[in-house]
Amino acid sequence: MKVILLKDDKNLGKAGSLVEAKDGYARNFLIPRKVAIEANEENLKKWEEDNEKRAEEEKKNRAEFTEVKKKIEAGKVVIKAKSGEGGRLFGAITSQNIKEALEEQLKITLDKKKIELSENIKMEATKTVPVKLYPGITANLKVTVEAE
Repeated sequence: MKVILLKDDKNLGKAGSLVEAKDGYARNFLIPRKVAIEANEENLKKWEEDNEKRAEEEKKNRAEFTEVKKKIEAGKVVIKAKSGEGGRLFGAITSQNIKEALEEQLKITLDKKKIELSENIKMEATKTVPVKLYPGITANLKVTVEAE
């Protein structure tokens, strides 16, 4: 029996997918628990319309984040921090510090979790930090840490 998933199912797939399930599993488990609906003509039409809307939104988001990627890669963020001898910082530069500097200097607002800093920056240096904007779209941000 073909069903349209309303919720993610570890055995069948993600929500919004059209999948084939065994009749008994679909009738006795998926449909009563509102995990899926039967793929009849009416539901298939609605599913196709929703898929078109999702595809348009996906395309719009990709274009939007591609522009943000260009803006990030064209710019650079400079963070001033107190440092001691040998360029070693007092404290460290975290993804939160980079997020704030990105907002202040490049006027780009992002969640700090999107900044993939492998480890905090503890020395004066210029580093390239990956920023995961969208699935498949990752920008490389140049971060320069200077002494105050």
